[in-house]
Amino acid sequence: MSKNELNFEEISLIENPEEDYLELPLSRQTFLLAGAAVSLVMLIFFVRMVFVNLVQGHEYQNRALSNANKEINIPAPRGAIIDRFGQQLAGNKSSFSVFVNSTELLKLLKAQKLDWDIFLSNLGETLSLDAGKLAEQLRRANLEKNSLMAVARNISSDQMIALRGLNLPAVQISDDYVRNYIDGPVFSHIVGYTGLSDINSDIVGKDGLENTYDSYLRGEDGSKILYRDARGEVLDQKVIKDAQLGNQLELTVDADLQRFFYSRFQKMLSTLGRDSGAGLAINPQNGEILALISLPSFDNNKVKEYLNSPSQPLFNRVVSGVYTPGSTIKPLVALAALKENLVKPEFQVFSAGFIELPNPFNPELPSRFLDWKPHGWVNLHSALARSSNVYFYSIGGGFQDIKGLGIEKLKEYWKKFLFGEKTGIDLPSENEGFLPDPEEKEKRTGQIWRIGDTYNISIGQGDLMVTPLQLLNFISSIANGGKFYKPTLTKFAGKQPEIVSDYSDWQAEIREVQKGMEDAVQKYYGTASLLSYLPIKSAGKTGSSQVANNTRTNAFFVGYMPAENPQIALLVLIENSREGSLNAVPVAKDVMEWYYYNRIATKPLSN
Repeated sequence: MSKNELNFEEISLIENPEEDYLELPLSRQTFLLAGAAVSLVMLIFFVRMVFVNLVQGHEYQNRALSNANKEINIPAPRGAIIDRFGQQLAGNKSSFSVFVNSTELLKLLKAQKLDWDIFLSNLGETLSLDAGKLAEQLRRANLEKNSLMAVARNISSDQMIALRGLNLPAVQISDDYVRNYIDGPVFSHIVGYTGLSDINSDIVGKDGLENTYDSYLRGEDGSKILYRDARGEVLDQKVIKDAQLGNQLELTVDADLQRFFYSRFQKMLSTLGRDSGAGLAINPQNGEILALISLPSFDNNKVKEYLNSPSQPLFNRVVSGVYTPGSTIKPLVALAALKENLVKPEFQVFSAGFIELPNPFNPELPSRFLDWKPHGWVNLHSALARSSNVYFYSIGGGFQDIKGLGIEKLKEYWKKFLFGEKTGIDLPSENEGFLPDPEEKEKRTGQIWRIGDTYNISIGQGDLMVTPLQLLNFISSIANGGKFYKPTLTKFAGKQPEIVSDYSDWQAEIREVQKGMEDAVQKYYGTASLLSYLPIKSAGKTGSSQVANNTRTNAFFVGYMPAENPQIALLVLIENSREGSLNAVPVAKDVMEWYYYNRIATKPLSN
């Protein structure tokens, strides 16, 4: 064995030159710290997982869906509008609308994958929209509420085909509904119309009952998801939320009466060569509007065609128009004179066709105030029946031994009978009218109030201005014995008639005025004697109001039927009529006759 070789035993006897170390166990504290650290990490992970899934889960789900799928808005149809017998006046029909996904559009613009000007130009040209207005509309999009913005509703088939051919990104064509109005021109001033909201392009009521009850008629939009593959092809769809139909609105309006009234009124205007007027029918027992007509009218299925019309067909003359009422104000003056004990019903005044007041500055030229014809001796009943101006000059402004009410007392009674304030009808843009007085006149014109001013307003001329609705509401209060009801066009479950003023304790005075209005129909000399041919007794009052410096005459009729327990109060107003009140009475006669045979005699039940 070589000197340098070592055997196994020798190797084992060689001492280890390195120092020996012992293996020591880990302390308990180390294990606890390690365990706590692991537990903390797991707890943080668990809390984050819960937060992401439960709190932010919907947000991340929508984000994921928006990346892979497309959310489509499901427009909600508006509720139908029906008359008191269930006839539909407004409904919906299927259509197509164009929406822009603002979120998706912003992503494309940010990624510079879309040319903004070209996009606006193509979309605007296809939909016949101004590119500038379209851009402003898209900038106003409320992304927090809904990323989808409607840019065009009820597009044509040609527009739909052209738009699909462009294949514009972020643009979608969806099923929609467009409002459909039955007999549009007949009911347009009642029902109104819809249009796009200025804020978010939703369909909203713009006028009429569509506007007043917009939130009631509007449904709640739904939505659905289109599942797409990587190439954008639709694989499936899922409804996330069903669209909720809006509420049905029931009206007090009698659709068949409205149609007849409208047609008869149009024929009279055509015969006279005129185009403007107002018609109104109210149930005096509860304030329900049975018919409301404003002419010229418009087709609310195509409102845009009328926006710039010089005849202002969108203007509602019944609630927004103001007129001098002519002799239809005389029942009010008679009531006031009786209540103030100025005259008794049998007190007589002589009408030679005029009265004269001395002129202190020029005695040879007295101030003369005309009656429309000589009437001889008239009392309260015959003065109303004949519509004698001299009688009402005397009790309104005073003459000879009659003191007269005077302007302050007249204004007091105007207010008592709710002139000069809105009725509160459920239609927009109601006018409150105008009540003149000496202070206002002097401030406006620089001239003092004269006795002639009081004479004029006592017969419904001068500066007194009322709406047709205010006027007929007053006549309805005479018909029902002294109650003012708040006019309404709608019926709701549990809704009761609302009395806004009550002078029914004036029964003696009211009855005398009723007799005068009945004589206007029943007596041969009555200005509304044509109505004596009706199959049932009625009451009425005519009026002719001179306007435009006495170059034109507005013709009025107001009245009610039956004379006992009235069921309908009626107003007919023809602007710029040819023969004064004579033109309005035939329309009123035919409408009342229709109502008697079709409603009073047959007594149909409403819903």
